[in-house]
Amino acid sequence: MILVGVTGGVATGKTTVATMFRRYGAVVIDADELAREVVKPGKPAWRQIVRTFGRQILNPDRTINRHALGAIVFHDKKKLRRLEGIIHPRVAREQERLTRQASRSNPKAVVVYDVPLLFEAGIDKRVDKIAVVTADRDTQIARLKKRNGLTRTDALRRIKSQMPLSHKRRRADYVLDGTADRKRLAEEVSKILAELRST
Repeated sequence: MILVGVTGGVATGKTTVATMFRRYGAVVIDADELAREVVKPGKPAWRQIVRTFGRQILNPDRTINRHALGAIVFHDKKKLRRLEGIIHPRVAREQERLTRQASRSNPKAVVVYDVPLLFEAGIDKRVDKIAVVTADRDTQIARLKKRNGLTRTDALRRIKSQMPLSHKRRRADYVLDGTADRKRLAEEVSKILAELRST
């Protein structure tokens, strides 16, 4: 079994690439999905987040309002680290469980872990290969404005809260252009997968 970390910057096209890996037969584990799972109302991480950041970050249905929480942590590195300290260990345990499960069903599986903070959270040490999805900053800003309704200033703050893409590119086994047309991107993904399966 091979574990591939797919990462990049915010709004570079990681999810698109991960979806293509899934289409070609890889098992995909989505870190954001796991993070949403571990912070469901009443779970230990949810209780800790509410204790740390207050009840004003909750929606009426007691779920965490990601925008309200984001507005707090993306302005303050210390608070962001505190939040990551609550969520990351739980997400890591869940990812390891799902990876073991995939390996048991198919010992030759290619498991793709779609994770925004691969390097920042030290996950790069736990994967066999790394694929970085890149995009120019203007594209990232435009996507964040459209997708998340952020202002240019907030979009930039979110981009700058992550490790620069240039650093991630240098540490990658594969670099994919998240602004390339879908057909070309799909061909790249297919080629990477073929290479991984032949190792």
